[in-house]
Amino acid sequence: MHEMSLCEGIRTVIEDQARSHDIKAVRRVRVEIGRFSGVEKSALEFAFDVVMRGSVAQGATLEMIDMPGRAMCYDCMHEVEIDDRLAPCPDCGGGKLMPVAGDELRIKDLEVI
Repeated sequence: MHEMSLCEGIRTVIEDQARSHDIKAVRRVRVEIGRFSGVEKSALEFAFDVVMRGSVAQGATLEMIDMPGRAMCYDCMHEVEIDDRLAPCPDCGGGKLMPVAGDELRIKDLEVI
């Protein structure tokens, strides 16, 4: 389950920020998850609760924001939104697409006290 290691990375970032900014507690963590990231949301939510125990983010709410997949179509030279890495271009139907976004997982913001 790679979601556990993802949450350990999130905890590291949160703890670093807590030390740097004198944060007492984190109430909410918002993360952006790309369509092609391979993250299992239910596993991430479970791992988050487990990994955050004993940290400033213990009991924090995890809010997951879906981010679309995007690709550059080399047939029509448009950047387009796609649902699947192998999907054709929704503008021209071409098949020469290079994904440019959708595999990310990043912390958008923290609600702190």
